[in-house]
Amino acid sequence: MITFLVSIVLLIVGYFTYGKVIEKLFGVKEARQTPAYYMKDGIDYIPMGTNRNSLIQLLNIAGVGPIFGPIMGALYGPVAFIWIVVGCIFAGAVHDYLTGMISIRNNGAHLPQLAGRFLGATMKHVVNAVAVLLLLLVGTVFVTAPAGLLFNLMNGAVALAIIVGAIFVYYILATLLPVDKIIGRFYPILGGLLLISAVGIGGMLVITGAPIPELTLQNMHPTGAAIFPLLMITIACGAISGFHATQSPIISRTLQNEKNGRKVFYGMMIVEGVIAMIWAAAAMSLFYGTDLSALIAQGGAGLVVREVSFTLLGAIGGTLAILGVIVLPITSGDTAFRSARMIIAEYINVPQMKLASRLWIALPLFAISFVLTKMDFTMLWRYFGVTNAAISAIALFVGAMYLAIQYKMHWVATIPATFMTMVSLTFIYNAPIGFGLPMSTAYMAAAVSTAVILALFAYKVKLNRQEANFKIDADEKRAA
Repeated sequence: MITFLVSIVLLIVGYFTYGKVIEKLFGVKEARQTPAYYMKDGIDYIPMGTNRNSLIQLLNIAGVGPIFGPIMGALYGPVAFIWIVVGCIFAGAVHDYLTGMISIRNNGAHLPQLAGRFLGATMKHVVNAVAVLLLLLVGTVFVTAPAGLLFNLMNGAVALAIIVGAIFVYYILATLLPVDKIIGRFYPILGGLLLISAVGIGGMLVITGAPIPELTLQNMHPTGAAIFPLLMITIACGAISGFHATQSPIISRTLQNEKNGRKVFYGMMIVEGVIAMIWAAAAMSLFYGTDLSALIAQGGAGLVVREVSFTLLGAIGGTLAILGVIVLPITSGDTAFRSARMIIAEYINVPQMKLASRLWIALPLFAISFVLTKMDFTMLWRYFGVTNAAISAIALFVGAMYLAIQYKMHWVATIPATFMTMVSLTFIYNAPIGFGLPMSTAYMAAAVSTAVILALFAYKVKLNRQEANFKIDADEKRAA
């Protein structure tokens, strides 16, 4: 219990300390007009209040990641707590803040455009393909996961196919309609439900004195699965997630002032870290070791959510908690498709004011996603995990480049970027869906590859610094 409570405190302290360090390093300009105003189009660029933006951002980035990931990561034991705290404060929140703020400085641009500007034209095309793939995987996972939870909550009273169809209909509307019609109107309410759910579970853990394991570096996974890189792949949302880099531009197009960036981008990542801590602790204390492993094997992380919710909160409270969990994937799945639509439109330079322009881009995405729902959920999650880690590394390198060109302390982004590069490459070299190399060989291959990437990054920094006309911001005239 002490480790759990200290971890929560450290996350909160991280927001007020390291969060301010990153904000000061970036250099907020309160008088600078944001894209929400000078590019206002009534569809994607619409000024919205800070509290609303904060809850929308939280729901956008959360998904089932900070719940399902920590539940599966709980198999490793309390070492998962360390990763959530360190990863969230020094990697994930930095990742979210820099991608969101750099997007604001570049007309609300998405990651592929930013990668092209700061890392080179080739990276624009690579990141565009990888980001759209990630968003399709996310959207698909966040159809099947909430559909399964709703199906179980209703004891099969409504056919799973009907629930999946209803979720797809909602996703289509949320993807096509102006951001303030569904997302801006209902997300704050749903965000409140999410927070109540998390506080209820966390509060009952404390009140009941749940036997949450104390800190140890021992790997307690029943199969002995390697902590590095598998824990980092398993617990992404709540520590660091490249998916967030695809979501932040939605809010960078609605933020009213740069000074609100730390609360919206850095702060909501910290809140997600707290949610991840609560669910990891709940899984460890109620179903630890082989029992947890058996439960996951029987019905996946969704079954653990159900058991935890009803055990701690009873029938009514448990139902509300599960509804709060269901909110997460649905409110990330819709923005995943929305982001995919915006990224493709930005890439092929198609304005999105007309409904027809949004429609012909979005509908093929839903058709592909429907086909992907037929895949095994575990396999989808693996592909999502490694793609997620790779995107997070690229996004951090974009942030590092932005700082390095200005001769600022870029290592706050370069170090976690290097770490996540090592994570994703080790996984790719070792995993059956990758090269299937022995772990020791995978470590060496990943280390060499990471060193090469870091050298290329350093060379690109030198070139960008030497380019006399290189602009870090799309429109210097808007700077205060």
